[in-house]
Amino acid sequence: MSANTPAAEQKRGFRIPVPFWAQVLIGLALGLVLGWVARTYDVSWLATTLDKVGGIFVQLLKLAVAPLVFFAILVSITNLRKVNNAARLATRTLIWFMITSLIAVVIGLVIGLVTNPGNGSDLTAADGAKPDHAGSWLDFITGIVPTDVVTPFTQLNVLQIVFMAVVAGIAILKIGPKAQPILNLSESVLELLQKALWWVILLAPIGSAGLIGRAIVQYGWDLLGNYATFTIDIYVGCALVLFGVYPLLLATVAKLNPLQFFKGAWPAIQLAFVSRSSVGTMPVTQQSAIRLGVPKDYASFAVPFGATTKMDGCAAIYPAISAIFVAQIFDVQLGIKEYLLIAFVSVFGSAATAGLTGATVMLTLTLSTLGLPMEGVGLLLAIDPILDMMRTATNVAGQALIPVLVSAREKILDHAKYDSATASGYDDEVEVYDHAGSDEPQAVTAAA
Repeated sequence: MSANTPAAEQKRGFRIPVPFWAQVLIGLALGLVLGWVARTYDVSWLATTLDKVGGIFVQLLKLAVAPLVFFAILVSITNLRKVNNAARLATRTLIWFMITSLIAVVIGLVIGLVTNPGNGSDLTAADGAKPDHAGSWLDFITGIVPTDVVTPFTQLNVLQIVFMAVVAGIAILKIGPKAQPILNLSESVLELLQKALWWVILLAPIGSAGLIGRAIVQYGWDLLGNYATFTIDIYVGCALVLFGVYPLLLATVAKLNPLQFFKGAWPAIQLAFVSRSSVGTMPVTQQSAIRLGVPKDYASFAVPFGATTKMDGCAAIYPAISAIFVAQIFDVQLGIKEYLLIAFVSVFGSAATAGLTGATVMLTLTLSTLGLPMEGVGLLLAIDPILDMMRTATNVAGQALIPVLVSAREKILDHAKYDSATASGYDDEVEVYDHAGSDEPQAVTAAA
């Protein structure tokens, strides 16, 4: 039956003829205009409306974060049983996460050292303020294990949720057939969560208008004055990684057309820019990876894993430039040892960001490791929403890139799907977890 038959059209339901990516761009433009009007002419009701619309959209995304992370990680761990050479694929994925993080942090350090973002600012140490809680390596390590199974979900401690999901997933694999009912339930709950989250994602054009408008109303354009160099540094650093490093890796390591990658990954990158949440974008990222030819069973492991640990924007570029910025504001000299520590924290501590909106935890972890004043965190909170959009877009692009890269290297990438991937046609009818229809799914075989 043709995809254009009335039955098919009825199944797909009503569709707005404007492509989704265009809807989001329209929302962004509308938000900029409405935010400018509300701030310039002091239209309080419009400012309140933008604030509520943006806040509700983010809250809806966060509502699904805790259960989505738990069941996505749990199912992704169990999906490894369907993949031949699963340990090899998992190891290669982790190695490429670390390699790209190291490249990103080096770019951040170079940009910071060349531009000196703190020297041209009127900000002083007195403008800083300590955060309520500063992250440290001890907190990071001890904070992985929860004290109970409820608190991580109520307080949205993603790192502890990931820990419990990994333990549960491994336990299901060890128990075997007796745990199959639990696994079936987990897969069904995950599909339910993804369906509900798709409905939230469809609100992105409206949500983006509210979020951008709210940022303009709250911060205006004057805020950028003292942070001009710093802001440009973050955007340039992320752009170099996003449009420089990633395409270079695709062309040289994977032997793939980089433009085709951006066609397939654009819906996820765009949504990440608006939502500022890697976890909230995860279903779209996973669908993008699958449409780019990554096997479903491998994508269902690599993308959730990346959404909670792979943060080139938030955990590499941002803390590197931020550390230099804070050191210059507080007149602290950094040397080779400190730069090496920044690289170490970025490569091995990125899980601390855990895919949530913002990178304050990673920043406090970096500053505390370097012995820099924690008041520096307060300097950057005001500008954080503007920076976080580009950071998260870079994060998500990397989370889609690595599965493509590893699949190409291991000769399991579907090149026909990659070459035909487009940014159109993304909707809630496409399942990224395909468990129905067979008790014995096709195994994915990695090259020896």
